[in-house]
Amino acid sequence: MNRREFLGACAAASASVLAGGSPAAAEEPPASSSSAMPGRIVLQPFDFSGVKLRPSRWQRQYEQTRDFYFHISNDDILHGFRADAGLPAPGQPLGGWCGQDSYQIFGHWLMAMSRASRVNDDTALREKAALLLSEWGKTLGRNPDAAGRCKFQRLLASDEGSHYFFDKLAGGLVDMHQYAHHPEALPLLEKITDWAVVLLRRDRVPGMSPPNMKADGYPLEWYTLGENLFRAYEATGAAKYRDFAEVWLYPQYWDKFISTSRPTMTFGQHAYSHCNTLSSAAMAYGVTGEAKYLQTIKNAYDFFQETQCYATGGYGPAERILPMDGALGESLKERTDTFECPCGSWAAFKLSKYLIQFTGQARYGDWIEKLLYNGIGAALPMTGRGRTFYYSDYLLGSATKTYYGAAYPCCSGTYFQDVTEYHNLIYFKDANSLCVNLYFPSEATWKTGGAEVKVVQETNYPEEETSSLKMELNQPAEFALKFRVPGWSRDFAVKLNGAPQNIPATPGTWAVLSRRWQSGDQVEIRIPLLFRRQAVDVQHPNWVALLRGPVVLVQDLAASAMPTIPTDENLQSWLAPAEHPGVFRVTQSGNAPLAGQFTSYYLIGESQPYRMYFDSTPGHPS
Repeated sequence: MNRREFLGACAAASASVLAGGSPAAAEEPPASSSSAMPGRIVLQPFDFSGVKLRPSRWQRQYEQTRDFYFHISNDDILHGFRADAGLPAPGQPLGGWCGQDSYQIFGHWLMAMSRASRVNDDTALREKAALLLSEWGKTLGRNPDAAGRCKFQRLLASDEGSHYFFDKLAGGLVDMHQYAHHPEALPLLEKITDWAVVLLRRDRVPGMSPPNMKADGYPLEWYTLGENLFRAYEATGAAKYRDFAEVWLYPQYWDKFISTSRPTMTFGQHAYSHCNTLSSAAMAYGVTGEAKYLQTIKNAYDFFQETQCYATGGYGPAERILPMDGALGESLKERTDTFECPCGSWAAFKLSKYLIQFTGQARYGDWIEKLLYNGIGAALPMTGRGRTFYYSDYLLGSATKTYYGAAYPCCSGTYFQDVTEYHNLIYFKDANSLCVNLYFPSEATWKTGGAEVKVVQETNYPEEETSSLKMELNQPAEFALKFRVPGWSRDFAVKLNGAPQNIPATPGTWAVLSRRWQSGDQVEIRIPLLFRRQAVDVQHPNWVALLRGPVVLVQDLAASAMPTIPTDENLQSWLAPAEHPGVFRVTQSGNAPLAGQFTSYYLIGESQPYRMYFDSTPGHPS
């Protein structure tokens, strides 16, 4: 049974428990007003305040997703919680993975709703999240069994799965405190953490410690708990959260990356959660300042990029980390469950963001960009009663986008988190710099010195090569404006008020424009969007995907034949713009069969057949 099958079964049969007494209330000294973060912070995201999306398909994706979740019945979300507590329970179960109750995704939704409510001061969404939190809180401690345990305590003590539910709820409660300022969030967090300290299993058999627990299986994803517990410590200063986070450190996996990005390791681990656990290592660095944790996440990032990622930025066919022996390429022949898209995007977004914060390096924005356009940004929209896009399909020959079979799986939780996170990935800042990580229709407000700065970014990137940023200031100010130069790019160019600027623009770094800025100044960025090929792995150098800039192009299978893909130099004349932006036609060349259109992957709709990877061996196909 794999993770998705187990979580579905766990949600449908969550009453499985271990016997035992009820926990005694834990005493904790008063929390300090704040906790120091020894890990060095170089750049900060805007933390869901001061950034707005402007019109684009991805703004529409965010708004559609926000509206989808806003209109889910509160009574349906709360139905299982109330019924288990013996309270009146109007509404009906959500169904699917939430057939018994909503614990599968409740923490995700609290996190996403609280963050989204902060983005645009969304009062209605904040009030919905507040009601859900308060009503759920009323169910805790009610209707105990013979051992004195309520439903959530029984879940914590259960043999499997409870670690996952607790982790997501802890994160949601931290965010409800931090972003929605809900007065009940921290008391509820303290309550469930005190229970978890006593009830969450540390072992499978007596004498075993967490480092020996199964890393892919049972208890489920225990190694991801550190991040949100460290975040709780950061938010409150209460030592109990730091101490409990340290119980769930994962040195037998993390330490493999301390000295290398190509570790000797046992492959087959669950891919999403083994990327997600690196955010716990990141927060361990943030809290302790120990350099080994920073080195771990730097090398692990390179490991994923060098050995696990497809051209899209997706990873983990069949939800597994693969050995570095050509297995990634071979997966294209047999897997349609190529990338666990919303969950996988969420883990990669977080890891990349932490690395930008801790190192200040632009190169970590490249994975964010890939997944924005080819991962979650290319996902089918949430629809119906919990219909969710779960797997991206890269199968050789013919692939399609389809919805997952069961309603409200784990990816229905991370989907909302992902699109809300867009706001937190476009710009970063320090006291003297504003960094543009994504070329994305948006605006940001920022204060430096005594100046209030507003940057309005207008662009049709990645369908067009330029982005224009207009500066609005209440008074002149001197600071650096930095632009991420994508690692795949060349001939990156900057103009200031129409005049070309001779500044270094090495791929993978920031191009820096420092000056005393005036209101009305305008900067134009140009990133040539050249066509190129990218092999799936070193063992399959001729199995390639086509890209234009950061965007993967797929072939419309109305074409008569699989084309022979030319070299990168010849690609520039082999493809030409079609009528629709983001779509390209193959130019006629001699007697070559018509290869039809190539379309930006994010434009592909449900059940529309496409081909993503091609054999570029000379003479193939015959």
